[in-house]
Amino acid sequence: MASEPTSSHVRLVGAFAGIGSGLTKVAVGHGFDTIKTRLQCSPPGTYKSAVDCLLKTVRNESILALYKGATPPAVGWAAIDSLLLGSLHNYRLFLTQHGLAVETTPGSDVKRLTIQGHAIAGLFAGWTSALLATPMEQLKVKLQLQLQRSTADRVYKGPIDCARQIVRAHGVLGLWTGFTGSLAFRSNFFFMFGSFEALMRAFAKLDGTPYAVSIPMANFLSGGLGSFVYWIMAIPADNIKNRMMATPHDQPRLSFSATARQILAEGGVRGYYRGLGPTLLRAFPVNASAIWVYEGLMRTFGAEKTRH
Repeated sequence: MASEPTSSHVRLVGAFAGIGSGLTKVAVGHGFDTIKTRLQCSPPGTYKSAVDCLLKTVRNESILALYKGATPPAVGWAAIDSLLLGSLHNYRLFLTQHGLAVETTPGSDVKRLTIQGHAIAGLFAGWTSALLATPMEQLKVKLQLQLQRSTADRVYKGPIDCARQIVRAHGVLGLWTGFTGSLAFRSNFFFMFGSFEALMRAFAKLDGTPYAVSIPMANFLSGGLGSFVYWIMAIPADNIKNRMMATPHDQPRLSFSATARQILAEGGVRGYYRGLGPTLLRAFPVNASAIWVYEGLMRTFGAEKTRH
C-alpha cells in the first residue's frame, strides 16, 4: 500500500518507475516521432502530408527507417523519463510537505496538492529533464533526418559518431544546442500533469456509478487525454527546438528567436504547427501506455501517495 509523504529525503522510486515509462514510449511511439521530425525539419514541399512522408520513407528506405535514431531514445528516454518522473515525484512531495499549493481533501482532513500544485511540479520536472533530454534529442533528430538508405552514405554512422562530430565542431557544450528550445518545450509539462490530475479527479467522481473505472484504467485514459492538452500547447516550441537541433554541425547555430522568425517567414503561423497530425496520432497510445506503466510501478513499489 502506498505510504503518506512524510520523509524529507530525495526519493528514487519515481526514477525507477520512470525507466519503465521511457522504454514504453520508444516501443510504442518512435515510428510516429520519425515522421513528425521529418515533417518539421525537411525543406518545405518535401512531403505533402504525414501519409506521404510515411509512404516515401518506407518506399525509399524500408520500414526499418521509421526506427532510425531509435538507439538514443531507447537509452535516452529511459534516462529522461527517469529524471522527469523521478523529479516530478520529489517536487510533488516537496510542495506537499511544505504546505505549498495544498488543499484539504473533500470529506477528510488529509492535505493534498491542488491541481495548480501538480502543474507547478510538472513545470519544474520539465525544466529538470531538459538537462538530459537536450543532448539525447539532438542526436535523435540528426539521425532521423538522414535519408540515405546505405549507412556508408550517411554523414553520421550512428549516435556515437554523431556525438563525436558535434563535440569536434563545437566542444562538449555543442551537445546542448537547442537548450533554450528544450526549456520552452518542456515547460509544457505544466499542462500535462495539471490536466492529468484534473482528469483523474473527474474519473474519481464516477465511483459508485455505472460509469466507474478502475484506477489503472483512469491512469491510462488520463495520460492519453492529458497528452492532447500537452501537445497542442507544446507543438510550436517543439518545432523551434527540433529546427535548432537539426542544424548541421558544420553550420552556424541559430538562436531560439532567430529560429522562430525563420519558421514564421517560411510558413507563417501554420509553420509552428507542422507535424501536429502525426503527433496527436502518436500522443494517446504512447502517453497513455507510459503513464499506465509508471503509475502501476509506483503502486507496486509502494511509493508515497501524492494524490487523494
